[in-house]
Amino acid sequence: MTAKKQTGESGHRRYSKLVTETNARAASRGMLYGVGFKKGDFQKSQVGIASTWGTVTPCNMHINDLAEHAARGVRKAQGMPLTFGTITVSDGISMGTEGMKYSLVSREVIADSIETVVGCQSYDGIVTIGGCDKNMPGCMIAIARLNRPAVFVYGGTILPGTHKGKDVDIVSIFEAVGKQAAGTITQDELEEVESCAIPGAGSCGGMYTANTMASAIEALGMSLPNSSAQEAVSEDKVRDCVQAGETVLRLIEKNICPLDILTREAFENSITVVMALGGSTNAVLHLLAMANAAKVSLELDDFLRIGNKAPVLADLKPSGKYLMTDFVKIGGLPPLMKMLLDAGLLHGDCMTVTGKTVRENLENVKPYEDGQKIVQSLDDPIRKTGHLVILRGNLAAEGAVAKISGKEGEFFRGTARVFNSEEEALNRILDGTVVKGDVIVIRYEGPKGGPGMREMLSPTSAIMGRGLGNDVALITDGRFSGGSHGFVIGHITPEAFEGGLLGIVENGDNITIDITKRTIDLEVPEDEIKRRQDSWVRPQARYTRGVLAKYAKSVSSASLGAVTDLD
Repeated sequence: MTAKKQTGESGHRRYSKLVTETNARAASRGMLYGVGFKKGDFQKSQVGIASTWGTVTPCNMHINDLAEHAARGVRKAQGMPLTFGTITVSDGISMGTEGMKYSLVSREVIADSIETVVGCQSYDGIVTIGGCDKNMPGCMIAIARLNRPAVFVYGGTILPGTHKGKDVDIVSIFEAVGKQAAGTITQDELEEVESCAIPGAGSCGGMYTANTMASAIEALGMSLPNSSAQEAVSEDKVRDCVQAGETVLRLIEKNICPLDILTREAFENSITVVMALGGSTNAVLHLLAMANAAKVSLELDDFLRIGNKAPVLADLKPSGKYLMTDFVKIGGLPPLMKMLLDAGLLHGDCMTVTGKTVRENLENVKPYEDGQKIVQSLDDPIRKTGHLVILRGNLAAEGAVAKISGKEGEFFRGTARVFNSEEEALNRILDGTVVKGDVIVIRYEGPKGGPGMREMLSPTSAIMGRGLGNDVALITDGRFSGGSHGFVIGHITPEAFEGGLLGIVENGDNITIDITKRTIDLEVPEDEIKRRQDSWVRPQARYTRGVLAKYAKSVSSASLGAVTDLD
């Protein structure tokens, strides 16, 4: 039920009047005078602008500037902007360390903090600006919970670095580590790559999780057209922020709320676009969580169903050749969405933050120019069906997520090499212990067992760097960075810590992964499985106090989005 139907009210100060009207609110007005209000400003809609700024990561180092531009747009539309901060963390910096356990947790902290401020301060509308991976779903979860007129703004993509005349990015560094360990590049070359791959502000430059989620949110209708395909430092991004500030005032006036936009059909559109872009596996986790916040029924099998008819069209990194900046140059997301709409693969009647439907937004969009090589035609897709594949079997009774571009093959049978942590696995990959034919098993890295469900970019990049990308598989109850590629399966549920079969796999066991049949199985006799299950003992919780302990106690299965607020 939307806010409009709940309140039965209209008008531009539906919430803020609670703190600005009558003599009883004199103290509230006094506080607002203190932050710069004039008498006439109390008759204006108040818009909270949530900034995920921080110099902890290049993804977010420019976002306070963007927040100022959004505030300018709010003022231009005769509203009153009030900017506040929330956290961000850097996946790229914490990747492969114990600190990475806080990454997925930060999604919940961001959502909770935005909800807390907006709910407490009685803002009439919201603009949220996110850069790094968890900012975006965190912002969207809060937007859905609050259900007040809102626009999401993406901070934008980083420009590529250059090394020996070639574009490089964050994944280039991770893979260079593996190459140095394999002896194919020198220590000096590794240091050259790390020093030039990140030239400034913006989110990681391939179709990794940040760019995937920005595109997914645009497809949902919660950001302005082409907000997702813009460079972080650009006039286009400045205009996007100003227009977002103006747009939220129009949404307030029309009383168009997020739950008017976040329908099941909108989520289906978003999944289709993620498939077409070859997006990150994290989109599965985050879209499930966002749908939960919007009280929309969405399940793992919906990704399988939509993927069966949604092709992969964009040749973007990590599996493809091109960066997000290349996608920006050819026109970004709207022409791709127009292709999908014309083919009957999108729901055109879904409402968006423009106040228009998807079909109306795309009506005058021109196709990509002839000769561009980044987006394939529907007649000649990179992959005829979606690359995000849901697997089940005795190792994943509740489901697992694979990212299959087609380059890895669709079948792998190998012998288990088992590790109880990411660090242990990475060390054994780099020192040559892992060899061709291995199925690397990394367990006790799930939402509860980690806790926090770390991303496995360091191991997957080391595999690629050592030249084993076609020769080994990696399975885990953790998850993957959008930069991961290869024969990798994550989000295995039930996770090992919850008694899933991943916890009883032993070195040398045969494991079969069949993408065509959508199966992942441990080839051990049932009586032996039963014997191992009977003797399995849950490990002690790694954290007993603090945010990770609280998270582990409240978080749901990855198959449900790893959310902390299930009904």
